[in-house]
Amino acid sequence: MYEGTRVYPLLALLAMTMALHCKTPTRTVTDPAFDKQGHRGARGLMPENTVPAMLRALDLGVTTLEMDVVISRDAKVVVSHDPWFSWEISTMPDGRTFTAAEEKRYNLYQMDYAEIRTWDVGLKPLTRFPQQQKMKACKPLLEELIDSVEAYVKTNKLPRPQYNIETKSDVLAEKAGFQPSPERFADLLMAVLAAKGIQDRCIIQSFDERTIQYIHARYPKTRIAYLVEGAGNPGIEQNLSKLGFRPDIYSPEHILVTPELIRYCHERNIRVIPWTVNRKERIEELRAMGVDGIISDYPNLF
Repeated sequence: MYEGTRVYPLLALLAMTMALHCKTPTRTVTDPAFDKQGHRGARGLMPENTVPAMLRALDLGVTTLEMDVVISRDAKVVVSHDPWFSWEISTMPDGRTFTAAEEKRYNLYQMDYAEIRTWDVGLKPLTRFPQQQKMKACKPLLEELIDSVEAYVKTNKLPRPQYNIETKSDVLAEKAGFQPSPERFADLLMAVLAAKGIQDRCIIQSFDERTIQYIHARYPKTRIAYLVEGAGNPGIEQNLSKLGFRPDIYSPEHILVTPELIRYCHERNIRVIPWTVNRKERIEELRAMGVDGIISDYPNLF
């Protein structure tokens, strides 16, 4: 159009000048290093901590499957958020329901897994998650869940995921007879991961410092995430001092995240992956702030 001029060299020079004066964002929406974690699989869409929830999360492109584990009476590692059957999601084998005041009667640590799997955790309507698909489902063994996930990604030619596994460990719960010692808990969990050969794709996380302190000392190659809550939080320096070592991941409730916290962690080579973020706008806000990943009940928001 403009014969006789040198438009393209001028455009190239202009592009170079703009690049020198513009700061490149540290993270973009398409950054492959960003860790998209499906909370309890995909709790907003499928029954939590079940095999269908994990497979749905994989279909939605998560990089990490987040889940919780407890221990049964016969020393099986069971995928469950609570060490009892929660009244919100559980139905007895005969179809009966129960109240919040009754739920702690149904202690998983006092039940063999053969009995646990006869309870349903997928059919009861859950008003907090209206999009959640209802289906018959049980609390799976961790080993069974891993087998199902690994077979699914192989069959469907999907990337192999990471597993972010929370030990639902607590001092009061241990004293009340809902779990073994943190050392016993950790050893049972790590034995499953070793048997499945996926230790290098696993993160162990907990609010309970005892479990992850033990794993850090006993299984030093294991990646550790330290979970912290917002209410009454003393701050990252006191939290890390209490933990006693530098975790691979600092995982705060998302209301705690600030640019200063992210900077503090990154200066110490600690990744920041907050929980549980269920609004698209907040996800984008945190990504722009520079977090390394996000845990969400709705992996479709990624």
